[in-house]
Amino acid sequence: MKALFVDCPTGLAGDMLIAAFLDLGVPKSCIEKALLLTDLKKAFSLNVEESRSYGIRGIRVCIETYESESNLRRWIDIKELIVNSDLVSSIKENVLSVFKLLAEAEASVHGCRLDEVHFHELGGIDALVDVIGVCAAIEYLGVKKIFCTSPPAGSGKVSTSHGILPVPVPVVLELARLTQINLIGGEGYQEGELTTPTGLALMAVLSDCFRQPVSFGVHSIGVGLGHRKLDRPNFLRICEFDDIETGDSNSSIKGLKWQAIISQEAWIDDSTPEDLAVLIKDLRSAGAIDVVSSPIQMKKGRQGLNLKAIMRPEDAENVRAAWFSNGTTLGVRETSIGRWVAPRRRGYCNTLFGKVGAKQARRPDGRITVKPEHEELVRLVRETGKSLDEIRNTTLFAEDNFIPSEDWL
Repeated sequence: MKALFVDCPTGLAGDMLIAAFLDLGVPKSCIEKALLLTDLKKAFSLNVEESRSYGIRGIRVCIETYESESNLRRWIDIKELIVNSDLVSSIKENVLSVFKLLAEAEASVHGCRLDEVHFHELGGIDALVDVIGVCAAIEYLGVKKIFCTSPPAGSGKVSTSHGILPVPVPVVLELARLTQINLIGGEGYQEGELTTPTGLALMAVLSDCFRQPVSFGVHSIGVGLGHRKLDRPNFLRICEFDDIETGDSNSSIKGLKWQAIISQEAWIDDSTPEDLAVLIKDLRSAGAIDVVSSPIQMKKGRQGLNLKAIMRPEDAENVRAAWFSNGTTLGVRETSIGRWVAPRRRGYCNTLFGKVGAKQARRPDGRITVKPEHEELVRLVRETGKSLDEIRNTTLFAEDNFIPSEDWL
């Protein structure tokens, strides 16, 4: 599955994203064609040049506009412009989502209704070019998933149409709050506006997650250069790769898929067995795929338990909260790992005892195996009074007797 990784170590801005996409191989004509499908027509020119920042090669984009600065657009004006354009529906949807998010942030900052929002810098031609251009580039590439690193917050002050504002500017902070995106700060970054509202809104709408992929083989790289002179190379890069976290792997064993998972573990020596049983149940309820334990020798000669849970990345936060809310541990070790899985699906088999839940798996050699769910066998034991062995020996679980209730996973 084709995916993108957007790495923004020194900033996140719309023109840097467009530049990186052009360097990645998206034709300039693709972006210009999308823009000409709106009423913008000859209100801009897109100037592209190859340049360097502290020796790092990349593409720098300059958007020249031909409209009066007094031409302020409202959210409803931009909505009408996009809705009435000839853009394909998928690009329209993304562009509208980006500007609606910007409008919501502006409305919150200024304390007004959505239909009263007047964009200043964000309603200019350059912002429209950035948003439409980036959405058109993603449509052209046909990617299914986008990863993005957490962008830098920046610091200091910046001059805007509202006067001198602190960095991050209020709209960027509001966008981060609305979308729960972490901004990276600290003394390691130069002063100035590093992440713009347009850049953050684009990635908030288009990215699937704000983290680095667990494992990825890079096919191509696009580098977009920023305009500001920093104390380090000022660039954003986009890597195109095959996402093996959820897609097919390059394993030589046919049919196996790579799945990214998170491992969390804690060493516990101050909980009763009853309390641990509750914690294990809570971890599973929070999203853990499985929870295992093993005895360990801890400090001061105390016997303890190594409790380990594995989960999908999207469930890591909920499981993490369960450790601290429902357990006694004060620390949890967390590691990004992965596993190879065979295709499987749930369903049921018709047996002498009625429908019995089962799981079907496809082995690398082509064999299809069927195994009943243990809970179902226990249910039959209670309902019939027969032993587990009797149930297994008198119940047929075969491929042609399996009725799936879901697609292959």
